[in-house]
Amino acid sequence: MSVSQLARSIVESPTLRLNEEARLLRERGEPVIHLGIGEPKNKAPLSAILSTASKLVTGDIKYSPTDGQPSLKKAIIRYTEEHYDRIVAPENIIISSGAKQSIYNLLYSILNPQDEVIILAPYWVSYPEMVRMVYGVPVVVRPEDGTFYPRLEDIEKAVGPYTRAIIVNNPNNPSGLVFPESFIAEMVDFCERRDIYLIMDDIYHKIVFDGKQAAPAYRFTKRDNEATKIIVINGVAKLYGMTGYRIGWAIAQRELVQIMTNVQAQTTSCTSLILQAGAEGALNGLQSVVEAVRLQIQNNRDVIMQELASFNGVRVTKPEGALYCLPDFRVYSNDSVGLSQFLLEKARVVTVPGKEFGVEGHLRLSYSGTVKDVTEGLARMRWALDPTSANEIYIGDRKLVRDWL
Repeated sequence: MSVSQLARSIVESPTLRLNEEARLLRERGEPVIHLGIGEPKNKAPLSAILSTASKLVTGDIKYSPTDGQPSLKKAIIRYTEEHYDRIVAPENIIISSGAKQSIYNLLYSILNPQDEVIILAPYWVSYPEMVRMVYGVPVVVRPEDGTFYPRLEDIEKAVGPYTRAIIVNNPNNPSGLVFPESFIAEMVDFCERRDIYLIMDDIYHKIVFDGKQAAPAYRFTKRDNEATKIIVINGVAKLYGMTGYRIGWAIAQRELVQIMTNVQAQTTSCTSLILQAGAEGALNGLQSVVEAVRLQIQNNRDVIMQELASFNGVRVTKPEGALYCLPDFRVYSNDSVGLSQFLLEKARVVTVPGKEFGVEGHLRLSYSGTVKDVTEGLARMRWALDPTSANEIYIGDRKLVRDWL
């Protein structure tokens, strides 16, 4: 079969591949615990369900405007004013089929072949691949001190004449890090001085713990919406537990939004009218659901930190937000891909290799599920890896004996 070189160069999404492996194992009756996916377990908010249903019962489901329903844009404008202290116009917003499509449309719109995008490690697995998919070049910046905190001086060294954008995911997937206000302020100033887009992936911006706040980049610019280099990406997937709705949006300069609209018109045409109605219902409904999700995730964060403390030699930076932690498992193996596969085979626990996020020797663990999943999953992992743990364990209704340590 003949396929393009570009298509061959794009790697498979590790999270989606692991999801499929877990699904197949579960279909065979295997008691798999999934610590790989970032998906809150709450039901969609009632306001979202009712809004979706009201649109369905009319039977009048047609195309929507390519850049999104005006009523949903109105809700996003209100949300942006409340949570970002920023007034934006409908022409500054484009609604897409998830925040991922928003980022892809944006990269397609701003990059020429061989243009570069600065990506901070650890990074979300899709950033480098999306840059490559539009013939750009991902330039990864890794902190030199072994932490997950990037430094402006390292970023400055990586910026060259072909640099078009820097992506900042705050809170960070996969580390759970919340960047300090001083760093966000530095990035805004640097990007606006150097005429570089600052792409803020804010999909987790309200899932923060211990009184932390993910500072909005808009706070640190004096430029208006048409002059600033800040582009904000957000959506309803994580905050409201509505991952299946696939509704995200971008806020940018009007001219850039129009270009992104043209791109979207020639690909997906528009975003589902039904799903936009659900997102509108969530944004306009009671916001206590967001706090309920946040509190549940924070509790799960505390549980997973307690469980990880029982592992000999495993180091972990305490997450300050998002749905994940990124422990260092090099005491057991430097090969995170092999380690992740081993844990799936022996313990029936899904993890994601740190190599996929630019940090080898680590595993990304999601604590977005239930407390039972977290505690049992970590107990299985410790049984499989730590020779000081009990030699026997029950996985499902089977008693297993460890014979490889």
